[in-house]
Amino acid sequence: MNFLYVMDPMCSWCWAFAPTMKQLQQQYPDISVEYLMGGLAPDSDAPMPQPLQQTIQSTWRHINQHTGTSFNHDFWTTCQPRRSTYPACRAVLAAEQLREGCTSDMINAIQQAYYLDAKNPSDISTLSNIAVNLGLDEDTFIQLMESESIETLLQQHLKLSRQIGANGFPSLYLATDNNTLVPISLGYSDWETVERKLKQEIMRG
Repeated sequence: MNFLYVMDPMCSWCWAFAPTMKQLQQQYPDISVEYLMGGLAPDSDAPMPQPLQQTIQSTWRHINQHTGTSFNHDFWTTCQPRRSTYPACRAVLAAEQLREGCTSDMINAIQQAYYLDAKNPSDISTLSNIAVNLGLDEDTFIQLMESESIETLLQQHLKLSRQIGANGFPSLYLATDNNTLVPISLGYSDWETVERKLKQEIMRG
């Protein structure tokens, strides 16, 4: 068995789900997690329209009220928001290729930069700084991020996430021995809900 986690580093509900994922990995250390980049928004250099900015800020406030997740709203005044999450997805894929096992570290670092430090992960400079802080070589990281191989890998992730029906993030599945994907959380769930569902499925299996 292994877990399949479909997400986007710039998905605010995935940020809220991060404590649940941390608990999952602590409670089930022998079950590996495979990450699929779902890709919320393709590349864009256009400034995010004001109505969309207001909608996302409202979502952040709702998530904070619903889950207690922290957000730094300075992002909206100190950065130029763009609706572009593919660069962050590529950064995760590139980091894993440069250092095996780096996926969760890169995701966590991107989320903290975005939601707590008011940095913009749509910018290559932000992502390269994160990579350097994780001990990766900056030039190699940027070259890999911008390579055809990473773009091909991202498209494979996007295609697979659509094929399994993961149309919203976060989406967590349990992949069983007979290659069946059992939905554990389609959308945000707290740890207690995820744990209850997992125990039911493991007992059933």
